[in-house]
Amino acid sequence: MTAGDVRLTIDGREVRVPPGTLIVDAAKRVGVDIPVFCYHPKLEPVGMCRMCLVEIGRPVRDRATGEVQVDDHGTPVLQYGPKLETACTTPVGEGWDVRVSSEKARQGRNEVVEFLLTSHPLDCPICDKGGECPLQNLTLEHGPGKSRFLFDDKIRLDKRVPLGDLIVLDRERCIQCARCVRFQEEIAGDPVLGFFERGRKLEIVTFSDPGFDSYFSGNTTDICPVGALTTADFRFGARPWELNAAASICPHCPVGCNLTLNTRREAVSGGLEVVKRVMPRQNEAVNETWICDKGRFAYHFAASPERLKTPLVRKDGRLVEATWDEALETAAEGMRTAGSRLVGIASGRLSNEDLMALRTAVETVGGRPVLDAPMGGGDFVRRFGLGSQSDLGRLGRGDAVLVIASDLHEEAPIWWLRLRKAAERGAEVIVANARRTRLDEFASHVIRYEYGQAVEALLGIGAAATGETNVRGLVGEAVEAAGKALRSAAELVIFFGAEGLDAKGTAALAQGAAAILARTGHAAKEQSGLVGIWPQANLQGAWDLGWRPTGRGLADVLGEAKAALIAGVDPLGDDPSLGPALGALDFLIVQELFLTETAATADVVLPAQSFIEREGSLTSGEGRVQRYYPAVPAWGEARPDWSISSSLAAGLGAKDLPTSAAAWLERIAEVVPAYHDLSYQALARVEEQWPLVGGDDLYFGGTAYENRQGLGVALASEVERGGSKDVDWPMSPPPQPGPGILAVPVHRLYDRGTTLLPSRVLDPRRVSLYIALNPSDATAIGVGDGEAVSLAWDGQSQTALAVIDPSVPQGAALIPRSAGATLSMPTRVTLLASQPEAAR
Repeated sequence: MTAGDVRLTIDGREVRVPPGTLIVDAAKRVGVDIPVFCYHPKLEPVGMCRMCLVEIGRPVRDRATGEVQVDDHGTPVLQYGPKLETACTTPVGEGWDVRVSSEKARQGRNEVVEFLLTSHPLDCPICDKGGECPLQNLTLEHGPGKSRFLFDDKIRLDKRVPLGDLIVLDRERCIQCARCVRFQEEIAGDPVLGFFERGRKLEIVTFSDPGFDSYFSGNTTDICPVGALTTADFRFGARPWELNAAASICPHCPVGCNLTLNTRREAVSGGLEVVKRVMPRQNEAVNETWICDKGRFAYHFAASPERLKTPLVRKDGRLVEATWDEALETAAEGMRTAGSRLVGIASGRLSNEDLMALRTAVETVGGRPVLDAPMGGGDFVRRFGLGSQSDLGRLGRGDAVLVIASDLHEEAPIWWLRLRKAAERGAEVIVANARRTRLDEFASHVIRYEYGQAVEALLGIGAAATGETNVRGLVGEAVEAAGKALRSAAELVIFFGAEGLDAKGTAALAQGAAAILARTGHAAKEQSGLVGIWPQANLQGAWDLGWRPTGRGLADVLGEAKAALIAGVDPLGDDPSLGPALGALDFLIVQELFLTETAATADVVLPAQSFIEREGSLTSGEGRVQRYYPAVPAWGEARPDWSISSSLAAGLGAKDLPTSAAAWLERIAEVVPAYHDLSYQALARVEEQWPLVGGDDLYFGGTAYENRQGLGVALASEVERGGSKDVDWPMSPPPQPGPGILAVPVHRLYDRGTTLLPSRVLDPRRVSLYIALNPSDATAIGVGDGEAVSLAWDGQSQTALAVIDPSVPQGAALIPRSAGATLSMPTRVTLLASQPEAAR
């Protein structure tokens, strides 16, 4: 509370709140429940449904002096308006008396509910929202109990209308609150929904092609106060009261969105406990109450019938089922024989506990842990990352954000969402990329460079920001303006990606960003720091725990090894050219969910549990360590990766090994300074979050879950802990030599990765392999839109259909990652028109 707070009473309870607070929110502060339908604390108030009607008594003021009039006892005289008012659109006033439970207010809400029910079908027994329906609950609390409406006058509208491939609309159930329309316009920035017709014939329609074209469409089903909007994969799937709930963390990108997994044991799944839906869990510092549709729908891989259930050992040239004892003994013997020529290869798909246990197993025989990552720079993020008090939701006027070499909308949609809101609050967003992305829509400054010049662009910005004349980089008006914005910013956050860069290039990019933070005085400030837009959920955790990319490529590392232990990554599936290097190994062990192309060549395959079957922790790109919990029993005989690695280490003679995930995190806390205070108890701590969106009053914030299992712990960066801020400017890497077109892999949200393909509900939105070209390059080789085109490089080739796009820079060809492309890094290629039947 501050001196400028407004004091009023609500149902006899005194409350003090900041000026401008709406009555409906002020009531929450003292536990008074004001029912709403159209209002949502994260949307602009509109007062459409009138469910929040209250009586308001205002102090009477003398017209001549403006002084508050008092009675004989010195009590201010209040005057109550003749009409009820909406609490969701009315800011509080000093000395007001708000009556929520008066007879007049209750009668007003009674009539609102009666009116809503005149056009609403009474199909609660078959409605997906039954059991968590605000209309159902508020009807029992505030409704009339009977209706005066003539049934024959009921409006009948279409049911089961697909708004898109993922969302289904039941028009009869819609109460025209416009929450979905307003969310898409105000929060998602995708105004693809709207109203059609008038009065009682009013309908929600989609204006996009394909329908409901938004990466955030599933959030509308959460905030819909009735059963009008449902998801395609959960519709008629279960009743809310049948569902169990487990807290989890999204495994698909570095944002670390908080999830709740709703599960049920059912006959149709053979008596197994299965995930029925994925819901957001409130964490205001991470994802607020929103998740993207990839996080919501891409969970089906965990229950795929193609999952590995038992260990496999190669005998007579074939992989056959084996016991765990046999598989572990065989694997340990292969590792022991290789000794120091063992290489362990892991990815950011693994948890912190998995990575520490795997590193322990590999190093027990003197082997080398190697991180399979297309990006470098994790050490600079560890030193100059966001601090322990950071929250993107607090960035606003006077602050600046630089995003370079990334298509954030495709790579980390929730970060895109939060930066969009930061821009609306006044933060200056600077975008530097070789091509246009959706981030440009709300950027204050846009810098274009040629692919291969990302580091030069950053150095140019750095020179403009610091005034250092020894720094050489790109120059120009946009670069100067961006540098000035960074120099004068109160807080500065720099996001760096890898589009058009290899691991060395991204390492140089991270170094340049760290130098800017240090030289502009932003290093270690509360809301400032460096963020890597990693392609996997826990790559920052891997860097923190001592895993490093090779810097030379996996082929060279494998060529020096006799044996490899590979976990959570499919090198052969990502790059078929690694086949000879893997085939030359004396022994190969793979820990995996599926029989991937790499696993199919292994001598021992060890089945791992998915994130829904186990507990663990992930470190987000913002440096927040968060815990996830088991939701269903283990699939077959699968074990957690940390448990598999522990067993291997024990078989190799390691002593005093942790015996649980929690104990492995404690081991991490002992040896990694930034993690020294961490434990599962620390990660499980919660605190009250405002607004009170998650919780039992489903109508206020929707069906987002309250966070009762832990908000995680934001790590202190090394400079925040007193570490050195000294960092040199990087050398700008030379442009990639050679003639021809530069083929650049780019991210698309709905790819064809191993953990995404089993979610068939996403098939209509899934990207297919294509090659995007600038019109001038397409004309030069004589290829048209939709025609076949081939890329050739280093004895390899790739053929796909051409997409002619003016936004693609001249001299570049864009290829979606994880869509069947065999090209994984920016490469100079020869571009040729091809025969149509050759295209995939």
